[in-house]
Amino acid sequence: MTPGLPAARRILIYGVTGSGKSTFARQLGAVTKLPCHLVDDEIGWLPGWKSRPMADQQALASAIAAGDEWILDSAYAQWRSAVMPRVELLIALDYPRWLSFARLTRRSLRRVYRCEEVCNGNRETLGRLRSADSILLWHFSSFARKRRTMRALAANPGKMHVVIFRHPRQAERWLDQLAKLVVE
Repeated sequence: MTPGLPAARRILIYGVTGSGKSTFARQLGAVTKLPCHLVDDEIGWLPGWKSRPMADQQALASAIAAGDEWILDSAYAQWRSAVMPRVELLIALDYPRWLSFARLTRRSLRRVYRCEEVCNGNRETLGRLRSADSILLWHFSSFARKRRTMRALAANPGKMHVVIFRHPRQAERWLDQLAKLVVE
């Protein structure tokens, strides 16, 4: 993929809420031509902000992970064990809290203002942003745990290769470099 990296065909993007995992996964999929799976859309959420039953999530995640080629933009803790043994490349978006929260806030407010669909017909609303289920609150409650997880995976990668980006500019440069290699 890039100098020094294996030609990974099963890639997991991992990061804190608001780090841009889905956007990066889509961009990586466009460059590599690997199928990109957006977890919130395909596994996690049903219309009406209903969480898909966990057994169904596990089955869907396992089916994707069993494939030869894929990019996942996240791996929920409840079914991560089905995916991790198959990951060849983990890309960790380990951005500072202030940056990821600012991005999340801008994105959420834009979605509210424009009535943009988030996934499966679900839309963010001001009421939802102020509720106990707020994605903004989720950022704060999950940030430290997600950061610990990605750093632990990087410290003990097993057979997978791990790339950690500490700022979006690093990720953008890496993706640009990859795009140039794919063209050559």
